[in-house]
Amino acid sequence: QVQLVESGGGLVQAGGSLRLSCAASGSIFSINAMGWYRQAPGKQRELVAKITSGGSTSYADSVKDRFTISRDNAKNTVYLQMNSLKPEDTATYYCNCNADTDALGLIRWDYWGPGAQVTVSS
Repeated sequence: QVQLVESGGGLVQAGGSLRLSCAASGSIFSINAMGWYRQAPGKQRELVAKITSGGSTSYADSVKDRFTISRDNAKNTVYLQMNSLKPEDTATYYCNCNADTDALGLIRWDYWGPGAQVTVSS
């Protein structure tokens, strides 16, 4: 049982910045990867950024060079620094965590946060 809580969403002017945070808690033995997805009204949910336990990162082409994902392993927390925001970045952003809840890594699941709204005005 793992719970995720996002914070840092809000309303921002185009060109501005926001920083999203997501803290994982519960019966976690280890986290394999954490990431951010987003979904705009009428659109498919899409991957924004991911970071593995080893620190490897990947980004959607639409946010590359503008967004930066990072993590604090000791706190089981992932961050998404969003700069140069555009109206098309407006969406609900969901935190994702792939975690092991046992020492052997036999119980591995994807967990999701409730979402954080990001609105970018023009």
